[in-house]
Amino acid sequence: MRSLAIALTLSVPTVAAFAQAPAEAEILNNYADLALAGYEDSLSTAKALDAAIDALIATPSEATLNAARDAWKAARVPYQQTEAFRFGNPIVDEWEGRVNAWPLDEGLIDYVDASYGSESDSNPLYVANVIANPKIIIDGVELDATNITPQLLQDHLQEAAGIESNVATGYHAIEFLLWGQDLNGTGTGPGAGERPYTDYSTADNADRRAAYLKSASELLISDLEEMVGNWTADGEARAALPDLGVSVILTGMGSLSFGELAGERMKLGLLLHDPEEEHDCFSDNTHNSHFYDAVGIRNVYHGSYTRVDGTVVSGPSMSQLVAAKDAALDKELSGLLDETIAKMTVMVDRAEAGEAYDQQIGEGNVEGNAVVQDAIDALIAQTRGIERAVALLGLEDAVTIEDSDSLSNPDAVFE
Repeated sequence: MRSLAIALTLSVPTVAAFAQAPAEAEILNNYADLALAGYEDSLSTAKALDAAIDALIATPSEATLNAARDAWKAARVPYQQTEAFRFGNPIVDEWEGRVNAWPLDEGLIDYVDASYGSESDSNPLYVANVIANPKIIIDGVELDATNITPQLLQDHLQEAAGIESNVATGYHAIEFLLWGQDLNGTGTGPGAGERPYTDYSTADNADRRAAYLKSASELLISDLEEMVGNWTADGEARAALPDLGVSVILTGMGSLSFGELAGERMKLGLLLHDPEEEHDCFSDNTHNSHFYDAVGIRNVYHGSYTRVDGTVVSGPSMSQLVAAKDAALDKELSGLLDETIAKMTVMVDRAEAGEAYDQQIGEGNVEGNAVVQDAIDALIAQTRGIERAVALLGLEDAVTIEDSDSLSNPDAVFE
């Protein structure tokens, strides 16, 4: 993953000030082209993951399990970059929970360690284990789960009983089924989940586990196909952009930078020193997910995206619009975005060298905590730059940047 991170760090062109700003319609059209390319890459890598899952199910082994895990990690690279299209686009926001919701109460899906506990006051399906139990009770009604299908996952298990942590679909359900729980904690050395390949061959419920994994994979593909369609020439998300205006770009940049990434995904875990508060918790891939979120934010500002095949999609950008009005601010904001990538790279390097993200946020790890806090501080600083761009363009009434108690009211986290 590190080699690709280096390539992306060097790939964004420097944008000089333009005497004449590009038209908003041109900026939005390129923005939609970036979204289309990102979701197309997410779809193609999800299909590669599906093929690897087929191989695992057909011939379970260490090799096929590791290949499926590698394919999952590869699929996360383009998808995480698309998160910059969230928060401002209602069509994306309504859809996103189906593919990337977290955290999840994994006991809904499969077996868990005794340390997980046997019940939860907030979730009666905490250890329902649909893979082991073909019939489960949801809101007093028996659900026949004899046949595990995409429809069962989507229509009956996803957010079952109206509980958000009952995540039954998407990347993280697949992640859990490939890795299992990460029981290493913050102080026992690096290591992701250690699900054995025999879970798909000789273990109890191997066939049902395979059916669940395959159903989740098929559902991920169909969901991504839907989102690709939304950004094509006649897609609904693209058609909605003229009414949303360029404020959609700054809304997504600011909200992902501040409330979501700096706050909910990073500062919360650092405050609690909790290994469960990491985005890709089963695979120990969180450092890369955070890194590519930051890359995605920079992509939409510069109007440029490097595809998984190395080709570049680029065009009129928000950077050019800002530069035409205030070249110094554009230079400042571009520098802040680069600084975030640099701080994220330190975090990635540390993880690749053997200190996983959950260890970096662990209590008592002064150096690791500082590395994560530096990345958080960089995200906050770039958000302030985004806010200055919002003011420059007179978009204060059109842009709302999501907040987080973890940043603005940390005492509330401990209440």
